[in-house]
Amino acid sequence: MQKPMALRRGDQVAIVSLSSGILGEPSSAHQLKRGLMRLKQMGLVPKMMPNTLRGLAYIKAHPEARAADLKRAFLDNAIKGIICVIGGDDTYRIVPELMTDSEFVAAVRAHPKLVTGFSDTTVDHLMFYRLGLQTFYGPNFLNDLAELDTALLPYTAQTLAHYFENPATTAITSSPVWYEERTDYSVASLDQPRISHLERRHYEVLRGTGRVSGRLLGGCLDSLYELLTDSRYPDEAVVAKKYGLIPDQADWIGKILFIETSNERPTPAKFTKMLAKLRSVGILGAVAAIVVGKPQNEQFYEAYREALLTEMAGTQTSILMNVNFGHAYPRTALPYGALATIDFDAGTFIIDEPFFDGPVMTD
Repeated sequence: MQKPMALRRGDQVAIVSLSSGILGEPSSAHQLKRGLMRLKQMGLVPKMMPNTLRGLAYIKAHPEARAADLKRAFLDNAIKGIICVIGGDDTYRIVPELMTDSEFVAAVRAHPKLVTGFSDTTVDHLMFYRLGLQTFYGPNFLNDLAELDTALLPYTAQTLAHYFENPATTAITSSPVWYEERTDYSVASLDQPRISHLERRHYEVLRGTGRVSGRLLGGCLDSLYELLTDSRYPDEAVVAKKYGLIPDQADWIGKILFIETSNERPTPAKFTKMLAKLRSVGILGAVAAIVVGKPQNEQFYEAYREALLTEMAGTQTSILMNVNFGHAYPRTALPYGALATIDFDAGTFIIDEPFFDGPVMTD
């Protein structure tokens, strides 16, 4: 996998709407202002792509415009990082535009850049994985940089700061606090703190002992399921298969699969159905270990745990649950394709290689 360079103060970063166009709506103006302020405070120069702020209806109707924005970001050598606005449900529609564009493919390979986002952005990460670029299942613009509290959530702030650092290894630690999803994102919520809770579970070993190493691959479970079915869009699985978005079974052998559930908070029955689909295509039986994100608001936590144990009963696969990535707050960043080691006795999770190309930090 090709790695991007770490960010530096003064770098330009592109803001792209690859799925939902909500950032362009008047109702998001206060979040746009706050997110831009935070990027500037980090020493970065935000650059809106031409279609990023064109709103929900336009972005929904014009996947080719979304694709053009992402291509433009890779062709512009002044841009060093790409921050996805938010998820959504149809980013797969940009894939045919990009995977058949030789100029885009060549730019990705010649000029690797940091790409960060989660949720439906899973599809984009898998596209980049196919193209050989390491991207990051991590913070996005609206959910993280535009946090309505007076400051970034501390754990997420550390994640973003790590995009400027390049140590030889990175410990993915458990946040001491978790936060509930907001129910109000209006102007009235500006400077209001989230409801927070002390973390009482930390990393929970559901199964396994000793150390397991493997390369990271996965994403939002809902998105993976939708790429394999016609559950949301009738052509999504067709597109996914045509462009190889779901790696072949052989590519999953020995991997550490990371999965988490969306803000739709699927029922335990739906969660079981999605796991069963991954099992049916050979993914669950191939991987060396599974890392599971904290469910949003901890909803269905116990039921998900039981479903995991039931679905994996015929295997010896080790499982680590309650990790801070995906839709629950706060969130870390997981690099696609990076070598990681989980110590199931100690309950630790280490990325065994640098996140970025270039000089490695020393103590």
